Amino acid sequence: MVNIAEVARAAGVSNATVSRALSGRGSVSPVTRERVIAAANELGYVVSQAASTLASGRNRNVGLVLPFLDKWFFTQVLAGAQERLMRAGYDVTLYNLEGDGFERREVFENFLLRRRVDAVIAVSLELTETEVAHLHALGKPLVGVGGPIDGVHTLAVDDVRAARLATEHLLGLGHTRIAHIGGDTAYDVDFHLPTKRRHGYEEALSAAGIPADPSLVVGADFTVPGGYRAAKQLLGAPADTRPTAVFAASDEMAFGAILAARDLGLVVPQDVSVVGIDDHDMAEFFGLTTIAHFPRRQGALAVDVLMAELEPGSVAPSETSMPFELVVRASTARPRPE
Repeated sequence: MVNIAEVARAAGVSNATVSRALSGRGSVSPVTRERVIAAANELGYVVSQAASTLASGRNRNVGLVLPFLDKWFFTQVLAGAQERLMRAGYDVTLYNLEGDGFERREVFENFLLRRRVDAVIAVSLELTETEVAHLHALGKPLVGVGGPIDGVHTLAVDDVRAARLATEHLLGLGHTRIAHIGGDTAYDVDFHLPTKRRHGYEEALSAAGIPADPSLVVGADFTVPGGYRAAKQLLGAPADTRPTAVFAASDEMAFGAILAARDLGLVVPQDVSVVGIDDHDMAEFFGLTTIAHFPRRQGALAVDVLMAELEPGSVAPSETSMPFELVVRASTARPRPE
C-alpha cells in the first residue's frame, strides 16, 4: 500500500506538505497542491481515515439528527447539508428519531456522546438544556435548524410572518372567507410550527378586519391524504358557506386540497384558490402558489456555521433568520363575483 512518504518523494515536498495539501487544511500554494494531488492519484494513494483521526483528533464526521426521514422538508435539509459537507471532506452520520422517544434518548445519551462525530446539526428539534449541555461538555459544536434553542446558533424561518404573507396574498385578491388546513396536535411539538402558521393566518385576517371562524380551520397530518380529507370537509359545505380560498400549512396538504376540490367538481382557482408553504418539488407541476423557504439552503448554511468552528479560516454566515418569498402560480385568483 502506498504511504504518504512515497507521495512526498514523488511530488518533491515534505510529508507535512502532503498532509496539508490532501486535507485542505493549512497553507499550501495552489501549484503545490495540484502537484501533490497528481502524485497521489498516480500512485493510487488513499488517505487513511484512522491515521487522520489520530493526527488531528477529528473524525471528519458530522451527526445530523432528524425527527423524520420521509418528509420532504427534512430530505431537502439533509441534501443541502450533505452536499456542503462532502465538499468540505466530511462524512455524515444520520440519526432518525421517529419513534416513541427511545430513539431520542439513545442518540443524545449514548450515540452522540461517543466521540464518533465532530459536531451535530439538529433539525426541527427543540433540544433540552440537558441535551445541549452534554454536547457542549464534550466540545462538540452544535447548530440548530428550525427554531431558537438557548445557547445554540440556530437558523429558522419566521413561520408566523410566512403564514401571514400567504394569507395576505389571498386577502389581496379579494377573498374574505379563507379556510386554513393546519397541523394536528401530533405535529404541534418541537417549535410549534403548526401553531405559528395558524397565528400568522389569524393575524392577517385580524389586520384585515375579518374575525377568525373556527369552523374554517381543520387539522391534518402534513400529508397529501391528510390535506385531501381536511379539504373534503371544508369544501363539501353548501356554496353560500363554502370557503373561496384555502391556506394549507404545507404544500403536500395543499396538493390534497387541490385534488379534493377536483373530486368535488370544483375548479381551482375559479371556484376555490389554494396556497401552501414550502415550494415542494411538485409545486410547479400542480401550479401551486406557495411560500418558498429554501430548506436545502438551510442545511448548507448550517454546515457553514459548523465549519467556522471546525476549520481554521472559515467564516460563519451572518444570516440566522432564513429568507422566504411568495411564488405565485395558477392556483390562486380573484373570487367569482357573487
